[in-house]
Amino acid sequence: MSYRDDVRLVKALADENRLAILELLQDGEKCGCVLLEELHITQPTLSHHMKILCDAGIVDSCKDGKWMHYSLSLEGSKILYDLVKRYTISDCDYKTYKKCDSCRGE
Repeated sequence: MSYRDDVRLVKALADENRLAILELLQDGEKCGCVLLEELHITQPTLSHHMKILCDAGIVDSCKDGKWMHYSLSLEGSKILYDLVKRYTISDCDYKTYKKCDSCRGE
């Protein structure tokens, strides 16, 4: 992945409504109508947020009649997990999650 792709993922998370959507989807697939009721936002606002989350690969969607159903993407979750690890764990820690001798100052 490139920095550009990484930024797109991070920006998808950088909104309180989108974080609330992700939290609601932790219980499983939800219809857009349920998300609208829970979040107290308008349908165009929900569509905007869902487009960002789906385009980033964090959320999957499927159409059922006039409603969209959304769920967390397992692949997107793995990508986000790897992204956080890539930027927050040092090379010494990456494989073992323990500090090497040089990082401890020994």
